[in-house]
Amino acid sequence: MLIVSGTHGKHIGRLIAGKLKSGYSALIVDKFPDGELRVRLSCPLKGKNIILVQSFYKNISDSVLEVILAAETARELGAKKIVLAAPYFPYMRQDKRFHSGESVSQRIIAGLIDRYFDAVLMLDPHLHRKSKLQGIFRIKAQKLTANSLMADYIKKRIKNPVIIGPDGESYKWASAVAEMLGAESRILSKKRHSSYHVKVRLNKKIDLSNKNAVIVDDIVSTGHTILETAKVLRRLGAKKMYCICVHGIFVNDALKKLKKANIEVVSTNTIPSKMSKIDVSGVIGESLQQI
Repeated sequence: MLIVSGTHGKHIGRLIAGKLKSGYSALIVDKFPDGELRVRLSCPLKGKNIILVQSFYKNISDSVLEVILAAETARELGAKKIVLAAPYFPYMRQDKRFHSGESVSQRIIAGLIDRYFDAVLMLDPHLHRKSKLQGIFRIKAQKLTANSLMADYIKKRIKNPVIIGPDGESYKWASAVAEMLGAESRILSKKRHSSYHVKVRLNKKIDLSNKNAVIVDDIVSTGHTILETAKVLRRLGAKKMYCICVHGIFVNDALKKLKKANIEVVSTNTIPSKMSKIDVSGVIGESLQQI
């Protein structure tokens, strides 16, 4: 097995290779003056099982094209099997045509992955109407979760936690983590008016006096949902507020806004940042041994 990191996989590819005690290489990627990608694999591939590690954050479209170019090149150079390990995978939310003329990007991107890879695994994909990857991908597809890692982090560092899901979509993360901890939990309801304007409310009252409120979610992007949730929790007497997420995208000064609101933020390292304090490389490495 050979671990090959893409441009946005280097932060975790080396860790996975270390866990597996396998070979490691990184794609050599640069651009021509017009922005066209040039991708090169720098090690022998013939007869090897290649694990291409890429987390799709920031220049997402370039990251997608990069792994497609790399996978097809690895195939041409004699790789035996090509697996995509995607700590964070995009294009999962658009799973139907919500408005006339829209692309169903989940189906289209999944089709590309099917064509160029033999298997794919990803950590906590942002799925809506489908809970499994089967039926989205034709190739072997495995969904991993960081729930136990987040629960372990909370158990070791936060006393008297109450787990809060900021909206209905967060239910599967917040409720699972609360169950692992044996902690009380609440799921709020959310009405989204736009990407930057949301309203949340508590459906069932809870007393947070002398309790630490821990908001658990899969993705934190702009941070607006977390900020609105914090307003509700503060009125209920929360002693301190935390936000723990799987994928910390943190766009538009989200971290600065959350810090200003006195919310302590922690994420996994699917996307690298100074908040990435929960390492998921072990979960990914363990799964790769079974593919």
